[in-house]
Amino acid sequence: MIQRSIYLVAFTLLFAACKEEEKVTSWTYSETIGLKAINPIGLTSTEQGIWLSDGDRNRLVLVDGDGKVVQALDSLDRPMHIASKDNSIYIPTYGNDKILKIDGERVEEIVIPDSLDAPAGVDIRGNEMAIADFYNHRVLYSADGKDYLSIGKQGKKDGEFYYPTDVQITDDAIWVADAYNNRVQIFDKSGKLVKVIGAEARMNAATGIYVTEKELMVTDFESERVLVFDHDGNMKQELRQGVTKPTDVLIYKGDLYIANYRNGSMVIYKKN
Repeated sequence: MIQRSIYLVAFTLLFAACKEEEKVTSWTYSETIGLKAINPIGLTSTEQGIWLSDGDRNRLVLVDGDGKVVQALDSLDRPMHIASKDNSIYIPTYGNDKILKIDGERVEEIVIPDSLDAPAGVDIRGNEMAIADFYNHRVLYSADGKDYLSIGKQGKKDGEFYYPTDVQITDDAIWVADAYNNRVQIFDKSGKLVKVIGAEARMNAATGIYVTEKELMVTDFESERVLVFDHDGNMKQELRQGVTKPTDVLIYKGDLYIANYRNGSMVIYKKN
């Protein structure tokens, strides 16, 4: 009887610890920052702060904590989901089918040995690059910045795309926002499909993603929410407060930033 009581106490403590851990990793609405004359599509960060792509005005903007524009990079042809590395910013320009790299005042076009058709997202990790090639319904991936692998084709089946809009590279995988198939697909770096996440969540335009060590955040544009999944595809949270036509999401200094396209704002969520 004493031994059973010890087991019961140990189980209770373990269960309580798990519940506490679950509580710590949840996200709570903090505030909404208004952005004057900015309709953000993509988010990234450098040492300078948070950058947003303002595709409607063909520019990137660096904003301060109050949403005020600190710096603007103009004359871009509809920049979309952007990425950064070593304070350089990588920009897919949807309007003229290019990938640009901006380092300070220097602008460089990344040469792609294939024809892009409205690139909507890019990610960079070391020498690796991945591009969401919107109208070609595929992802291009390079391990060395020279040779590119074409992944997927137009369709509804697993491994196929219907207008991919965002992409992220992790240690061993390529994560893709398969926007109008309303899901996220994960591939290994040989192009083999590993997993599909969110297919049962009834999303309506999965436009932007952000992957952490344990979580996947997805912007559900038409349903005006952000969904948080674990890497096994289990939905942990649905974030709706302050969210209006979200396009992208970013973890910056431990906080979760959501880009609201429709009303020109950023929403901040904090961990409990």
